Amino acid sequence: MTNRGGIITGWGVSLPDRIVTNDELAKTLDTSDAWIQERSGIRERRWGGTVASLAIAAGSAALQKAGLVPTDIDLLVLATSAPDQTFPGTSATVQEGLGLRCGGFDVQAACSGFVYALTTAHGFLELGLQRVLVIGSEVLSKIFDPMDRTTAVLFADAAGAMVLEAVPGEGQLLGFDLGVDGSAKHILYKDNDGFVRMEGKEVYRRAVRAMVESSKVTMERAKLTIDDIDWIVPHQANLRIIDAACQRLHFPMDRCSQTVQWIGNTSSASIPYSLSGELDAGNIQPGDHVLLVGFGAGMTWSSAALRWGGVVREGGHGPNNARFMR
Repeated sequence: MTNRGGIITGWGVSLPDRIVTNDELAKTLDTSDAWIQERSGIRERRWGGTVASLAIAAGSAALQKAGLVPTDIDLLVLATSAPDQTFPGTSATVQEGLGLRCGGFDVQAACSGFVYALTTAHGFLELGLQRVLVIGSEVLSKIFDPMDRTTAVLFADAAGAMVLEAVPGEGQLLGFDLGVDGSAKHILYKDNDGFVRMEGKEVYRRAVRAMVESSKVTMERAKLTIDDIDWIVPHQANLRIIDAACQRLHFPMDRCSQTVQWIGNTSSASIPYSLSGELDAGNIQPGDHVLLVGFGAGMTWSSAALRWGGVVREGGHGPNNARFMR
């Protein structure tokens, strides 16, 4: 049993300025606002920026919220599915842009990436690091076919960041589950020289099952039941998927974070973006049990149960360049 854990002490988000509505997409695609909302719940999304620029903005906000300066950070873990370059990792650009003086690396687990990165960061804290900056950042608008209505209406751009600090004892992470089924990689993929391709119906079917099964595994490992969970913060892929998973878990939707309507599917950025919003709104309080759960291409899945216990230092509130949309 470890005698060190970690807690989240700062968070921040970033969105591009450009808002793309369903009506705008309907001008060039065989679609409509009603069709998109019925199948995904999405009303609008944000496009623009780079993975690095969004990550730097979100990371800076998280550092300010935590009351830290860049040299306080011991490691950067960046989750992204759409790096700005094949190499070096986009974490190198983010490290320079934030003025960090530490190691950094990218994590690629598609839409499950942030929880993969978060659990990885906890491991480094247990090994002796003091502070880790975890960021999920995506610019998916550059990797889908703008004339493919199955993907162009879904994917969008954003970033969310969390600062983790070491604490004595158990910390916040009570249990987690990470997995992948490579036999399903053909249902959602992007070749190096192509666009994102997706089999929507099969993704929906597997995603709901993966969310439910992974959540149950994590709760069992954390010695929790669904009645113990105060908030679920899921990957924001599709409102129908979120609703179906909550129904199967017997969890009320009014305690499940929902941002996909306003920002679309932002892959590894969606969970930290949504979690940041619930924290800023005061919905998550010390002692609350929070379940994070995601799924994505691979097919990957991930979930983590947290006991919220972070304390923001006085004066930690910093400016934020994005309003939380709910």
